[in-house]
Amino acid sequence: MLEIKFVRQNLSEVRSALAKRGAEKTLDSFTHTEEERRSILGKLEALRHERNSVSEEIARLKKNGEDGQDKILSMRETSATIKELEKDLTLCEENLHNILMAIPNLPHPSVPEGKDENDNLLVKTHGTPFSFPFLPKAHWDIGEQLGILDFERAARITGSRFALYLGAGSRMERALINFMLDTHTEKHGYTEIIPPLLVNRQSMTGTGQLPKFEEDLFHLDGADYFLIPTAEVPVTNIHRDEILSEEDLPLYYTAYTPCFRSEAGSYGKDTRGLIRLHQFNKVELVKFCLPEHSWNELETLLEQAETILKRLELPYRVVTLCTGDLGFSSAKTYDIEVWMPGQNAYREISSCSNFEDFQSRRARIRFKRKGKKGTELVHTLNGSGLAVGRTFAAILENYQEADGSVRIPEVLQPYMGGMQKIETT
Repeated sequence: MLEIKFVRQNLSEVRSALAKRGAEKTLDSFTHTEEERRSILGKLEALRHERNSVSEEIARLKKNGEDGQDKILSMRETSATIKELEKDLTLCEENLHNILMAIPNLPHPSVPEGKDENDNLLVKTHGTPFSFPFLPKAHWDIGEQLGILDFERAARITGSRFALYLGAGSRMERALINFMLDTHTEKHGYTEIIPPLLVNRQSMTGTGQLPKFEEDLFHLDGADYFLIPTAEVPVTNIHRDEILSEEDLPLYYTAYTPCFRSEAGSYGKDTRGLIRLHQFNKVELVKFCLPEHSWNELETLLEQAETILKRLELPYRVVTLCTGDLGFSSAKTYDIEVWMPGQNAYREISSCSNFEDFQSRRARIRFKRKGKKGTELVHTLNGSGLAVGRTFAAILENYQEADGSVRIPEVLQPYMGGMQKIETT
């Protein structure tokens, strides 16, 4: 969330920044409630001043042996009014806090302006899309023909937008998870975490999923727990309500988890295959760092996520999300999009974001500099390193052969017992 003092002192600038992401109306209720707060505060200050002056007058009358009963009765009424106004002020400040929780982060000046994904800025491309002497198939057809994916039985077990992996498909999904974790821990210096898959309301609020996006989450009836939409939530909340030391930073964590999303409002979009499921696997990267280092850390985070695709030899491109496509908590986001020949399109496979102090203010994650008084908010970043199911899908489409088999990327073969190809049995 934004700092309330900053918003109060920079209303025009904040409104202008929010307008770039089409969210300026989220500030309307803040300004209305802030005016109400100032009005109450003005009345309170006047009444408190009056009470102090009359109290001094009453003391003077008593000292001189004069009757001050009328003033005493008047002050009782004033004190009662003050108490009511103090209650109104507390309620008003609570409303301001709740309003702030629904206002998105301000985009960094380097974020391109735009309305939607069509205005995202291409940063670079890597690799040349494979050339096929045949018409490439989509991964859902390849997987079902090889007997390693079954969407019909998954729908029977649970419902639509679930996947059932079988045999070599299950093994390759597991191989990808281990490959990604090994790369990030051994080559990039991340500490591996196995977090809870259920989190409480405070954790969801800390990373920005609540209160705004509750309909996108799976909530457990009878307990105020949520299934995680991403490992970003439990991993970021590891340090909620903590004060770290400057020497502790930066902290790098990686975690593999299943992720659960209701995908409310996305019906009819990417409904086939592994692209948009209610349950999917992902390896997440989370960073905590000093404020002055977070923008360099974002560039490094992007490079670390790219490493997975480079080692798998999958063509991809990187785009900077425009202001209108930016996530709620993010100040800037890079999307990595992998080439999917079976769909003749690039598909998002990772988002790498800098939240600056937006999440840490909500989650109260602070640090103390050596030799300085007080505390500061850390900066948090996160990225997919990568979405496992989408990586699986990209391998099927990019490494497919004319006979229906799929070659296994060389770097992944040791994780699959030396297997070089998945073929129809």
